[in-house]
Amino acid sequence: MTELELMIDFHKNAVRQGPGSSSETLRALDFIDFSKQKNLKVADIGCGSGGPTLTLAQHLDGHIKAIDLFPDFLEILNRRAADLGVADKITTVTQSMEDLSFDQQSLDIIWSEGAIYNVGFETGVRMWRKYLKPKGYLCVSEVTWITNSRPNEIEGFWNQNYPEIDTAANKIKVLEENGFSLVGFFILSPKSWIENYYKPMEARYLPFLEKHGHSEVAMKVVQEHKEEYDLYLKYRDYYGYGFYVAQKTE
Repeated sequence: MTELELMIDFHKNAVRQGPGSSSETLRALDFIDFSKQKNLKVADIGCGSGGPTLTLAQHLDGHIKAIDLFPDFLEILNRRAADLGVADKITTVTQSMEDLSFDQQSLDIIWSEGAIYNVGFETGVRMWRKYLKPKGYLCVSEVTWITNSRPNEIEGFWNQNYPEIDTAANKIKVLEENGFSLVGFFILSPKSWIENYYKPMEARYLPFLEKHGHSEVAMKVVQEHKEEYDLYLKYRDYYGYGFYVAQKTE
């Protein structure tokens, strides 16, 4: 298997493929004025196996298009949706977030937890805006500096892996310069990283390695995740996921 295939296999059965929680999904949803309206049209872009998607389906009256590039994730999402009795509220679509098939001004809400980095924050904001109805909402979580200065080690790590990491003030400026007005913001709790993402991931290391015969590529996947976890424990006072809820201005 390729490294990408192993990465998918490592993450596909996780509740979430990144930091977050149902309570923080709902906290973001509370900023939206029409969250209690009926027949909402929603897209969850980069949904993975659907942790946020399922929470939204349980709390919104409407239909969610769940978009991900990898069918393995969507198969699991479909099974989980059926188990929870919300399958009729979700349609899964295998599609790149760079080549979406929505009509312009057709969506009330675009949701994307921990996934917009795949295209870059500013690119995603610009590309996805056209799919929102006037006064529609963009709701994204995005890695964010929470201090104005930080140690060289962690700054170098993120600048190499995701140069668009920035402070919340600069992320909000990007939103405002691209036709959005911020209506809500918060930083995800450390629990969302450690208890909901890293510790479940840590529990998968050995079964994953055994499944793949401790191959060199599988060991590389595990080692990279261990290093990422160690960096978070060491430097979590300097960065986190900011959750941005913004409304299209026209």
